[in-house]
Amino acid sequence: MSNTKAYDKRHGGPYDRGSADSYYGRGVSPHYYTGRTSLRGDNTFRDVLTSDELEAYMAGYNDNEAEGNKKEY
Repeated sequence: MSNTKAYDKRHGGPYDRGSADSYYGRGVSPHYYTGRTSLRGDNTFRDVLTSDELEAYMAGYNDNEAEGNKKEY
């Protein structure tokens, strides 16, 4: 991993969503869920991020890009 800063990597969080967007070949679209992305629980979609959340999203995206971990269709 290229980042030295520790990010919260919970499922649905900013880092996770950035990583997922990169993995699935989607462009940068900063967002996250307040809960897990599953159908259970609070999964409120947020597309207005704080600077720390945006940093985590971009770190997830860029880390995955650097690793080259991409979905094969």
